[in-house]
Amino acid sequence: MEKVYNGFIRFALKGAMPVIIFIGTFISLFFVMALLGANPPKVDLFPTTEPAYVNAFIELPIGKDIAATNEVSKEIEKRVNEAIKPYDGIVEAVLTQIGENTADPNGGPAFGAQPQSARLTVTFVPSDERGDLSSVNAMNDIRESLNDIPGVQIVVDQNATGPPQAKPIYIEVSGDDVNTLVGLSEQMIAFLNRADVDGVEELKADVKLGKPEIEVNVDRAAARRFELSTYGISDALRTSIFGKEVTKLKVGEEDYPIFVRAAPKYRNNVESVMNQKITFRNPANGRIAQIPINAVADIDYKSTYTSINRNDQERIITITSNVLDGYNANEIVGVLKDKLEDFDMPKGYSYAFTGQQEEMEEQIAFLSKALLIALFSIFLIIVAQFNSILSPIIILLSVLFSLIGVLLGYLFTGMDFIIVMSGVGIISLAGIVVNNAIVLIDYTNLVIQRKREALGYSHMNQLSVEDIKEAIVVGGATRLRPVLLTAITTVLGLIPLAIGLNINFFTLITDSDPQFFIGGDNAVFWGTMAKTVIYGLIFATFLTLVVVPVMYWLFYRAQYFFKNLFTPKEDFIDPETGELDLEKA
Repeated sequence: MEKVYNGFIRFALKGAMPVIIFIGTFISLFFVMALLGANPPKVDLFPTTEPAYVNAFIELPIGKDIAATNEVSKEIEKRVNEAIKPYDGIVEAVLTQIGENTADPNGGPAFGAQPQSARLTVTFVPSDERGDLSSVNAMNDIRESLNDIPGVQIVVDQNATGPPQAKPIYIEVSGDDVNTLVGLSEQMIAFLNRADVDGVEELKADVKLGKPEIEVNVDRAAARRFELSTYGISDALRTSIFGKEVTKLKVGEEDYPIFVRAAPKYRNNVESVMNQKITFRNPANGRIAQIPINAVADIDYKSTYTSINRNDQERIITITSNVLDGYNANEIVGVLKDKLEDFDMPKGYSYAFTGQQEEMEEQIAFLSKALLIALFSIFLIIVAQFNSILSPIIILLSVLFSLIGVLLGYLFTGMDFIIVMSGVGIISLAGIVVNNAIVLIDYTNLVIQRKREALGYSHMNQLSVEDIKEAIVVGGATRLRPVLLTAITTVLGLIPLAIGLNINFFTLITDSDPQFFIGGDNAVFWGTMAKTVIYGLIFATFLTLVVVPVMYWLFYRAQYFFKNLFTPKEDFIDPETGELDLEKA
């Protein structure tokens, strides 16, 4: 192998070949970038694994009581149990929860009681126990079984991978007037639904109008006549409906609060609540008095907003949706942006795609900055170590050229570009490529130094061109083995992570059962990073062994040319004889 490499590198350093290889490498980089631009991969923030559990978020119209929600939930549970029958082998549990804490956490915060909401959760066994059954298919069947229930909003979603993040489709509509915003958000949802964009599950706004409300209006003049304060009225209402802590019961080391409130048959009856008497001591005469609330107050039945949200002191309504399996969120958002260009926005109101799109931009900026800082730090360290500016430039160019392998890998395999994992893989690749280039250049410098010392020269420019070329060939051939070993061991070491090769060595030793399988959630999550390093490193190995020596030779020739070009001719004249010193020249 060393002999073959020796002959190849001699050919690469002959005549105009170094210039052809160097320019060809640059052309290859731009050509691959153009190819990838013409056939862009799908872009995601984090990889999507098969669901460990699936949630069906159920929402009835605002104002429905919990009994109605319970009836609908029973019907939905029957449908889900029927849909998952083919997947009994991988379903671990089905849980239905109604009322409080059942809203979709990625759909914005939910405040107060929510009797109109419910959540059904289907939990699956670990991925290594699923065999040929897929939890993705189970989720799709659940979604299909629930798509024809009238008057109920149902969102089916899997567990999130990576850190918490907003929904894939996340549109913030902002403006001053809440009434206008509510109407505008409904119009936008209707407009996008008419556009019928494939892959959008269900668009819904986080603020709705129509939440029922009972408003108690206090007749302040009547309250003053009875010497009754508005606080006393509100306190009586709050106590009867929500309760009030009156004391604590101590049992051993524990304190238990004791609350007093009206019995259910009274607190759930508006007339009974308003007829209750407020008992208080009249401050005018000191006597105990009792006044019914309806003597000093009346009620109005109204509707209000579910919530009012603000961002930077500006009122906003958020429109969100999941993306169906098999579709790419980034592509769908691009289509929605094009559609909304035809949507008429009133003056003073605006919309913006935030959520995951905003997070993607932030992560790209962060990883780009991290890569630049890493390369700059590497450059400073290498300049200090080599005491030269040319060697670090060669090493950093090898890092740039290694992107050719990464881009080719994505181009030929059709992989999705996962911003976080692919970015971390490229940064990791830079460290490995730098290491191999340093090994090669450092030994080449050592060979040149030994040759110079053997001939008694004080500077490498005193060596002949053939001496320098021979040193580059010897340095490459000698360092062929460590460069190849570094690349091979790294690639082989990353293959188990890339394909999800799983072996349980504990059970292999104790029970002779390796529990061997390929795949799993870890392979989906970390495989992108491993494959990015593998693609880049395979090409970077060729780069290190061929292009780095070629760049070393070209930079040496350029340095030699410019040094002689700007060296005063008097330096070549022997001061004693006044003749040209051929050895110096």
